[in-house]
Amino acid sequence: MTTSVELVVIGAGPGGYACAFRAADLGMKVAIVEPRAQLGGVCLNEGCIPSKALLHSAEIIKEAHHMRDWGLDFGQPKIDLDKLRGKKDEIVASLTQGLAGLAKRRKVEIVSGYAKFTGSNELSINGESLSFEKAVIAAGSEPISLPGWPEDERIWNSTGALELRSIPDQLVIVGGGIIGLEMATVYSALGSEVTIVEMSAQIAGTADPECAAILHQTLASEGITLHTNTGVTAVTATAEGIELSCEGAFTGTLLADNVIQAVGRRANGNKLDANLAGIEVMDNGIIVVDEQCRTNQPHVFAIGDVTGNPMLAHRATHQGHVAAEVAAGHEAALDNDLIPSVAYTQPELAWVGLTVAEAKAKQVPHKTTSFPWAASGRNLASGGGAGLTKLIYCPETHRVLGASIVGKGAGELLAELVLAIEMSATLEDIALTVHAHPTLSETIVFSAERALGTLTDL
Repeated sequence: MTTSVELVVIGAGPGGYACAFRAADLGMKVAIVEPRAQLGGVCLNEGCIPSKALLHSAEIIKEAHHMRDWGLDFGQPKIDLDKLRGKKDEIVASLTQGLAGLAKRRKVEIVSGYAKFTGSNELSINGESLSFEKAVIAAGSEPISLPGWPEDERIWNSTGALELRSIPDQLVIVGGGIIGLEMATVYSALGSEVTIVEMSAQIAGTADPECAAILHQTLASEGITLHTNTGVTAVTATAEGIELSCEGAFTGTLLADNVIQAVGRRANGNKLDANLAGIEVMDNGIIVVDEQCRTNQPHVFAIGDVTGNPMLAHRATHQGHVAAEVAAGHEAALDNDLIPSVAYTQPELAWVGLTVAEAKAKQVPHKTTSFPWAASGRNLASGGGAGLTKLIYCPETHRVLGASIVGKGAGELLAELVLAIEMSATLEDIALTVHAHPTLSETIVFSAERALGTLTDL
């Protein structure tokens, strides 16, 4: 192992490897410390990528089922769980091997082990010392385990759920955020009877309520039971299954073959002995950084989940680039106010910028406009169901402040609006931009035209 480097990156997730590669491209001598045998972190190995592989499978199953109404019947799907699991693992392996090749070509050293600070410019890794000029903490997060629950192999966290150990007949998911909703989508399509229990008044709590309600209704119509405003008060492991006592809008008992805990993630900032380097870490494990991703120690940076919400891979990647560029002596910064969020459910739910609730809380003058997907030719011709494109804008300048989309491919469509908000685009800018017909992207134009009074499609 190298004993000294210019920059050490602790963690090889999307933020960590992006930071290391960018720093190497800028001429720095870089090492990544990672306990896993492969790069990619939680996102590539246990999160984003394997979940999307399974969600794609779920989409195909659902599409085939819906095509019966079109006169095309493919029969009941035959699921080879071992083969499906193998395909998921094959995709992950291909990507992790690709990252290893990129690291090698950039001469980024990979150090296997757990890193802990022993001083302001020194780490201990498996008992060996590594000194550094600058460091980037990209240690990520871990699933939150609810207190008081029994230890039982039938209770999974998000990592266990993605291992695809079995297809339970009865599955309860505690938590109606993005992870819980995506796991519900997967297991429902594979044949499980799924129930979601969520303490808040709506699923996807930070999303636009109108769009979240459309997703809620669609999931319910597909056979998923959703209990919002409901808490789990007790969990008991029995021979028959896992028994959950619930109180709230739904009060009663649920019995499941398996339960998924999907109540969020906790930052790993407390696992590094960061105090020995003088780095401030909050009790919840979050390391506070400025817009250049610096901690309270100017030579130490932190990026990704360890810096708190939103815990999203694309935010970590951009933070990684910023940290690398600042560490290499360049000017860079990241504005965290415009980070897109996507739930890859069916339909997808995506949003960015201000929501109505945030605009009201911040006393920002605003209006909304929307276009229902029931009037979209492309949506109907593609077998799409309920959907909505919604824009929030300034009533005086018509500048777009936020956007929410629920519908097929919402995450892809959202990119146009992220760029529009970044460039201070107005409703007129969007309405006067010619979009191909028929496309789902037209719903964005139609929303703008509706506010301007020029819409002819409603």
